Amino acid sequence: MRIRRAEIKDTDKVIDLLSQVLEIHAAIRPDVFIPGTTKYSPAELAEIFADDTRPVYVAVDDMDEVQGYCFCICKKQPDSANMVQFDSLYIDDLCVDEKSRGQHIAEQLFEYVKGEAKKMGCYEITLNVWEGNEARFFYDKMGMKILKTQMEYIL
Repeated sequence: MRIRRAEIKDTDKVIDLLSQVLEIHAAIRPDVFIPGTTKYSPAELAEIFADDTRPVYVAVDDMDEVQGYCFCICKKQPDSANMVQFDSLYIDDLCVDEKSRGQHIAEQLFEYVKGEAKKMGCYEITLNVWEGNEARFFYDKMGMKILKTQMEYIL
């Protein structure tokens, strides 16, 4: 397994993986997510893949086929004048193909992203995970801790 930045040639597989993630979220929150859709279009992916402030890393096999991805966003944190400013790497999305799960690809992606964040001078890595998403156990295992809790009241 090798990890590299996503390229245009990866678009179709990344769209497939985005669809897998969407279906997980739609099953958890059908009131929020629309089945059969994806978070990004191919045109949006082309822009994101070219943006160094939004690196996307892909785990590829020996045939250079994408097995998983990690979408990241470089951010200045926090967004407040009364708090210490620092750089943060936000994980916008992490997915491993359902056919490739159980091979520690997600761990490899996460460790790679940690290394990249350190090279960028980031203080932290953050992400959001929906309640009910089993990925929460993975993030706990990787040593992530709860930063804050966002709550909702559905009207």
